[in-house]
Amino acid sequence: MKLITEGNINSYYLQTLCMLFFPRAKFSNTETIGPDTPVAIVKVTSMETTAYAEASLTMGERTVIKYYSEDYKPDTPKGNTDSIAGSKAFFAAATEFCKYNPPWGILTGVRPTKLAFDRLESGMTKEQAVKSLRADYLLYPKKAILSVDIAKYESKIIKNYTEKDCSIYVSIPFCPTRCAYCSFVSYTTPKLLSLIPEYLKTMMTELKLLSSLIKDLGMNVVTVYIGGGTPTTLDEKQLDTLLSCIDGCFDTANLHEYTVEAGRADTINKEKLKICKAHNVSRISVNPQTLCDQVLQNVGRMHTVQQFYKAFDIAKASEIPHINTDLIIGLPGDNFNIYSSTIEKIVDLSPDNITAHTYAAKKSSALTVSGSELFTEDYRELAKCVDYTQIITKSSGYVPYYMYRQKNSAGNLENVGFCKKGTECIYNILMMEEVHTIFAVGAGAVTKLTKNNKKMIKRVFNPKYPYEYLAQDREEEFKKLTETTSSFFDI
Repeated sequence: MKLITEGNINSYYLQTLCMLFFPRAKFSNTETIGPDTPVAIVKVTSMETTAYAEASLTMGERTVIKYYSEDYKPDTPKGNTDSIAGSKAFFAAATEFCKYNPPWGILTGVRPTKLAFDRLESGMTKEQAVKSLRADYLLYPKKAILSVDIAKYESKIIKNYTEKDCSIYVSIPFCPTRCAYCSFVSYTTPKLLSLIPEYLKTMMTELKLLSSLIKDLGMNVVTVYIGGGTPTTLDEKQLDTLLSCIDGCFDTANLHEYTVEAGRADTINKEKLKICKAHNVSRISVNPQTLCDQVLQNVGRMHTVQQFYKAFDIAKASEIPHINTDLIIGLPGDNFNIYSSTIEKIVDLSPDNITAHTYAAKKSSALTVSGSELFTEDYRELAKCVDYTQIITKSSGYVPYYMYRQKNSAGNLENVGFCKKGTECIYNILMMEEVHTIFAVGAGAVTKLTKNNKKMIKRVFNPKYPYEYLAQDREEEFKKLTETTSSFFDI
């Protein structure tokens, strides 16, 4: 695809919009224009009070031209207004050209609820916030309503926490095998899995150092989340050792929430969940992604639907209070009939939480590298799956409570967590809305320091790969985190 811009326009943002309509687009100004090459030209002219935009979209002998004007607002940078005008003009042209109207309009950010929060905090009513989102970003009404409803739900949780509260994320970047859609830093070969004992020993050193730092800061740990990878890749002894260390570092008996992302059915057994229960774990994930064996095979997920049901039964019998299940919409070989059957069966199991993710093409995933086909490039089919999820969960007593989107998500669609009222995953809300500090340990972990009501955020990155993480002197590296944290909080 060829994209030509004139004026004060964010070209990268426009490329993202182009890919909503032409998902396989590659951008090159030197590309030879053929009959099947889409060519977009977007021009913006800045006047005294208004940005005027013209956008044309051409392929072969067909051309669509649209115009748009956007008035400058006192609190909005002029460059932002110019880009918005150009984006809306292009969006209008592409919508007509492709006969497709993306439900999230020109909004491409990963946290749509932040915009809803801003409007509600400014004093807008729900109706005013919805109207504003629709006008500013061309959202479908149902997407604007979803954003505002989730922001209102989250605000009831967030108000219970202060900047003196914090959460802990523990990274276990290992899996028994790697799913083809996955881009996480997770390690699966026998040689790399052999690093687990040394990795746990090193990470537990970091946990003890973190415990002392949090005490010195006078902060209160409210949630702990052990994620991955697949934490239950650890064997029973390793899992018990890790959880015992966490018990010694933090008051797990009085946490508001303690999560282990068990995830893969082929790593879950009675003994591991008995250990979790004994260490005060209050929430686990058992993630099928789909209830179709063929789709599971397509993505290299090495368990069957029957194994998922067995793992879910084990989870229910463990008496761990809350169970979450994750699904992915848009995996290779999936379609609306298969997905609708999956979500119906999951709702029948009645987990406390259901998170429905839209497939996102990740550069480092096997699916993207191999060029494997998504199950459809008709985003209308994906949107049907997303809409059906919201319909059936609502009719079964679930409410949407958090939402985010990923770069390159199919159709620019969303990931939404649904819960039975009062069973929301607090960590998901606090992490996604960036409302308090999250300290992270382990390879690939990112500590996020937060203060001044989300106005100041600083990220501190651990080494991405376990062998890099193990090569460092953790005590020396932790001194750097301590210095950064003390400086950030003016201590």
